[in-house]
Amino acid sequence: MEYLKLNNDAEMPIEGLGTFLMTPAETEAAATAALAAGYEHIDTANAYMNERAVGRAIAKSGIARDKIFVSTKLWPSVYDAGMPAVDATLQRLGLDYVDMLILHQPVGDYLAAWRTMEEAYRAGKVRALGLSNFPQDKIAEVIEVADIKPQLVTVECHPYHAQRDLRAYLAPYGTVIEAWYPLGHGDKGLLEEPVFVALAEKYGKTPAQVILRWHVQMGTSIIPGSKNPAHIADNANIFDFSLTEDEMARIAQLDGTKSYYEQTDEALAGYLKIRPDFDAQE
Repeated sequence: MEYLKLNNDAEMPIEGLGTFLMTPAETEAAATAALAAGYEHIDTANAYMNERAVGRAIAKSGIARDKIFVSTKLWPSVYDAGMPAVDATLQRLGLDYVDMLILHQPVGDYLAAWRTMEEAYRAGKVRALGLSNFPQDKIAEVIEVADIKPQLVTVECHPYHAQRDLRAYLAPYGTVIEAWYPLGHGDKGLLEEPVFVALAEKYGKTPAQVILRWHVQMGTSIIPGSKNPAHIADNANIFDFSLTEDEMARIAQLDGTKSYYEQTDEALAGYLKIRPDFDAQE
């Protein structure tokens, strides 16, 4: 495993398991397989409705708590709930603290929620803070008022959409980019790009492993999701080779090809109407 040094000097495993769209049972099984395969980072969220399953997997793993980096996200429906929203999240996970707490969507009173997260950080309930799906103008809005600048921003990021402008903007703050769907939203076209096919053959890897290695060398946190134990293990088998500068430059030529996620005002307004009962999860 390789690690990222965050802007508060905390260390974060560069790769973790994503649990988006997994049922509690699937999450518990996948997280258990990931921890057994050497993963040190599990990512979840209020809205995934599987935080308790992540907590169960951690509890039964036998791994010391300080050896597992746990990320979760607050949903907009609890942005104005104050510290009880953080405490409820910890209770579902069965943990005294989380390593990364993230605001999930850029709607609602996210500035009030950021202040709550700063309070939780100072209280030792949270060890790093992040933003998810925030466009640059709203990231700037948070940074402007924040006492604690974001340690992480999680966004769409892959070789077709490498987020170079956002990286440049965040660099002075030492804020790390994390890629959800680091393999391009399941796009076979990305995996079949000639550059990845050729490099996979050269290094004895799969195209997916080459892409994940590209992310690592870009300094991007990655959270590929899988329910398949073999795929989970394969996704972590990326630390025994390195791409050359020339190979990284060849991959860079794909940047700007396409993105998959379009953030619309209609969608954001819809998120405000979604108010799950997070404590109803299994």
